[in-house]
Amino acid sequence: MNRSHLFPTLAVHAGETPCPATGALDTPIYQSTTFVSSSADEMAAVFGEQQPGYMYTRYGNPTIHALESKMAALEAGEAALATASGMAAISTAVLGYVKTGDHAVAARSLYGAAYDFFSRKLPRFGAQTSFVGATRIEDFERAVLPNTKLIYFETPSNPVLDIIDIERLAALARSRQLPLVVDNTFASPALQQPISLGVTVVVHSATKYLCGHGDAMGGIIVGPRDKIAELNREVVRDFGGVISPFNAWLILRGIHTLHLRMAAQCANAQQIAEFLSTHPKVERVNFPGLGSHPGHAIARKQMKAFGAMISFEVKGGLEAGKKVMDRVKIFSRAASLGDTRSLIVHPASTSHRAVPRQERLAAGVSDGLVRLSVGVEAAEDLTGDLEQALSF
Repeated sequence: MNRSHLFPTLAVHAGETPCPATGALDTPIYQSTTFVSSSADEMAAVFGEQQPGYMYTRYGNPTIHALESKMAALEAGEAALATASGMAAISTAVLGYVKTGDHAVAARSLYGAAYDFFSRKLPRFGAQTSFVGATRIEDFERAVLPNTKLIYFETPSNPVLDIIDIERLAALARSRQLPLVVDNTFASPALQQPISLGVTVVVHSATKYLCGHGDAMGGIIVGPRDKIAELNREVVRDFGGVISPFNAWLILRGIHTLHLRMAAQCANAQQIAEFLSTHPKVERVNFPGLGSHPGHAIARKQMKAFGAMISFEVKGGLEAGKKVMDRVKIFSRAASLGDTRSLIVHPASTSHRAVPRQERLAAGVSDGLVRLSVGVEAAEDLTGDLEQALSF
């Protein structure tokens, strides 16, 4: 598949060809842990990576390889590596750059488990992290130390939808000869391709928009070919965070409709955010598609659309937010995102419950913040559901 093709064509075809043995159009699920070699020499050569081939699914699998090839094309990267979950992708990427005695700089506004990894897990390996405000490049620059080995961020960030100027942060990272890693889960490659803007490595929770149907867990890392090979060899194989072939196949299937789903979800989210922004019981709305959002101009520059994630504060704080969650009828109370179905969650008690309260508040995750993952239902029905939920 020629990478010069447009995104919808790549989403459908990249990384996948008809089965040479049967002509099957869909990529087969190679649900096998092990593969047979024709001779001892061939087995040794494949094991030693002296010739291509498969021997054991922890080391590689044709279905998984198809997903990796597709994601490398969609993110405009040299190579990709699939993992068992989004957190496996994040931890693998970070551990590939940071070791004992090293230091990382990370945005304070992060997915709760990622924040926990940097703040509590990484120190167990003898490494430290400085957290900075998620929008000012100057804050990242001031935090860099002589032993800094990595800069990590999200844009849009989870769950407050902070926007970082990717090109400016990438320029800073290059000037300090530091790798720059971004979690692109909220945008997906359908809306944003950070490698094209100067980022070194992109990670995804493939469980979310890439899969899109809430039925498979996985992670993706995209970056330089040599680094991806090193991460596979030194982290994924030995730590064991390998995706199953069946999950890889489900995510492959989901990606075929990624551009269609995202277009519908983004349009719905824009309509819902505009509705919420004028509602008398809503204190504030975090959505980069609103002109009032401080990152609106940057998001317009670096994203094809503004995404389908919204967070908002109901007047009355935690108890008012709980009322909205308890009263919705179409939105599902579920702690995930990127599904075709619309979801609602309370970050302070779910995704960010491991983040100390003061640090959570500093990142903008207040006690009463409610997060929406907007699905593909009719926008009018979704706004109607929120309107009745806010009628208390």
